[in-house]
Amino acid sequence: MQGEPRSRFLTLPNPEATDDFGRGMADILRAGDVILLEGPIGAGKTHFARALITARLARLGRREDIPSPTFTLVQTYDAEPEIWHADLYRLTHPDEAVELGLEDAFQTAICLIEWPERLGSLRPGDALVLTFAPTDDGAARRVTVTGPEAWMARLAGVVPARD
Repeated sequence: MQGEPRSRFLTLPNPEATDDFGRGMADILRAGDVILLEGPIGAGKTHFARALITARLARLGRREDIPSPTFTLVQTYDAEPEIWHADLYRLTHPDEAVELGLEDAFQTAICLIEWPERLGSLRPGDALVLTFAPTDDGAARRVTVTGPEAWMARLAGVVPARD
């Protein structure tokens, strides 16, 4: 039993803070981790994912272009473990996510999923949800971090525990 999800809140005042958040998250992820990235277009989901993937690849001494998966739907990165970055915005039915191989990736890879509401019942219950929202001034981002207690323990040092 996972218990009730808990939430924490984080304000990222600028793109550099989003990069720092992505790098911090990269340090704690392992195979089977699924991060669901929610929020409107332009809220910072892809920016965060790029920072995280760049940090993971840098550990391996690699530098790669990290394109948005908007048109390819999924970009995979050869790392340990493999990283899957998916943008499900264009999907019309959850069965299309199955065709992409996401169910298997949820078990073996680090998965970063934009537009996770398109997963329907395939949405993993133990995923960490990051909801990005622009602030009134437009420069900063407010991130709601929601997940099971096991995630909250792992987030120590990355997301302050101001529940």
